[in-house]
Amino acid sequence: AEMAEGLDWPECQKCDKGVLIPLSDYGRDGAPITYKAWVCTNPECAFLLRIDNGEVAFGKVVKTSEK
Repeated sequence: AEMAEGLDWPECQKCDKGVLIPLSDYGRDGAPITYKAWVCTNPECAFLLRIDNGEVAFGKVVKTSEK
């Protein structure tokens, strides 16, 4: 899939239907963390690849914050 910026996001290797889009976050000190997580755009798949404290984590559970 092609985004408005002209970038091609990788296809999801789990479901082959969605694409993985990057999500960014902010660290404890407010520094931006670019591409902290990649999430599949297919709602039935919702594959998640993220970095937590320097460790790469795979999963299917997407949690929302109360912040």
